[in-house]
Amino acid sequence: MSDYILTVGLEIHAELRTKTKMFCASKNDPDEERPNVNVCPVCMGHPGTLPTINLEAVRHVLRVGLAVGGTIGDFTEFDRKNYFYPDIPKGYQLSQYEYPLIRGGSLSGVAITRVHLEEDTATSQHVTDDDLPLTEGPQSNVKGQRSNVSLVDFNRAGVPLMELVTEPVIHSAKAAADFARELQLLLRYLGASDANMEKGEMRVEANISIHGAHNMEPGRLGTKVEVKNLNSFRAVERAIQFEYARQSSLLSRGEPVIQETRGWDETTGRTFSQRRKEEMHDYRYFPDPDCAKLSIADIPDFAAERLRRDLPRLPEHVRGEYRSLGLKAHDRETLVAGRSLSGLFDAAAERLASDEERLLLASYVTSDLMGLIKRAGADGDAMDFCFTPDALALLISMVVSGELSSRGAKDVLAVMYEKGGMPRDIAKSLDLIQKSDEKDLEAVVRAVIDANAKVAGDYKAGKIAALQFLVGQAMKATKGAANPNVLRDLFSKLLK
Repeated sequence: MSDYILTVGLEIHAELRTKTKMFCASKNDPDEERPNVNVCPVCMGHPGTLPTINLEAVRHVLRVGLAVGGTIGDFTEFDRKNYFYPDIPKGYQLSQYEYPLIRGGSLSGVAITRVHLEEDTATSQHVTDDDLPLTEGPQSNVKGQRSNVSLVDFNRAGVPLMELVTEPVIHSAKAAADFARELQLLLRYLGASDANMEKGEMRVEANISIHGAHNMEPGRLGTKVEVKNLNSFRAVERAIQFEYARQSSLLSRGEPVIQETRGWDETTGRTFSQRRKEEMHDYRYFPDPDCAKLSIADIPDFAAERLRRDLPRLPEHVRGEYRSLGLKAHDRETLVAGRSLSGLFDAAAERLASDEERLLLASYVTSDLMGLIKRAGADGDAMDFCFTPDALALLISMVVSGELSSRGAKDVLAVMYEKGGMPRDIAKSLDLIQKSDEKDLEAVVRAVIDANAKVAGDYKAGKIAALQFLVGQAMKATKGAANPNVLRDLFSKLLK
């Protein structure tokens, strides 16, 4: 297998966040569960209807293009991509071929070929009569025999769909999945798409080929196999790994790799053949005569300078800021992946005076708070918190000052997450404020020494580890309310 080099190019589709569909006024609602309610004569392809371009969708794609360093085209038009399938009501899909909105750019070191705009297809569902109400299922001609049926929901037909195509420059399954993750982050930061893969709002297709490491001409690739509609990052990685192994095995046996489109079976972890791969000429692209052509350069709202001014902080910029703060890689990535989490951290960090406090804040947010979020079934990306950044900053200051132990801070944070409130009030109500007065704690320390004379003797004899045991016993005696640093100093002083 090591004799072959893997090359991957990605085509990633993302449904854009707009109020209406790409070429009509039907609602764009990915959460609609009732079939065929967000439809109209335009998106259903009725004769005589005319499309109208959704400029908000165009704006989304232009902002994505600028964010990846691409070049905005001065002119664009929509083309008819002709093919027949039940989920294409017109018998063709409106897409862009010769004049995409964006050319070039890169993301995470991966070169991008183009970013263009098209309309999504309807949703097909393949079921049996048993899955349908009796009044809806087609009746079989043979008594007792059930038939398979296909249902089509046109709610998604005509939804604005961005397609981003990379150059074939990816050489590992992990790098491909990492690129898709980074694009999802970027789309969310830009507000262009929620890009939830489990909802089908972002779909990945991988063009995979392998070639011999020593016997191929420079720049020449192996036979390309496309694996379509990968709906998770794990599926992207596994499908590419499987294809590498499958194609390597074929070539090793002297058999050819067939250019085709394959699907992915998550259950078996294997790809399967669907159809021979189409060439571009098979789609018979030609400019749509009913759709207006756009001179991007003549539209002031689409000027690159204006769009660039409105761009938010992008994921890579946020990473750089966290890197300069000294945050660990895990903490950086956790914060970057969760916009709500990142916003909370940034606001709380502004209220803290030292780098020590900010690093401790990062630890609590990415570990303890993130744990609470995951247990609640959320992800930290788009959510509201019951407590304020001021409250979180105060919690960290209380830990640093010794007013609250690390264990106590975790308990207080859990209450803040569930009910809100200020940490000092919560700590007092739970009797978690640490006791730091030496006079109050000395009696406890002496009692622990008397009850553990042998361990106290071990410490006096030079066994430093014995001190931790004694401190633990004192913490137990005070039900965790004592300041362990004060206890440690008292034990050291009394056992000299």
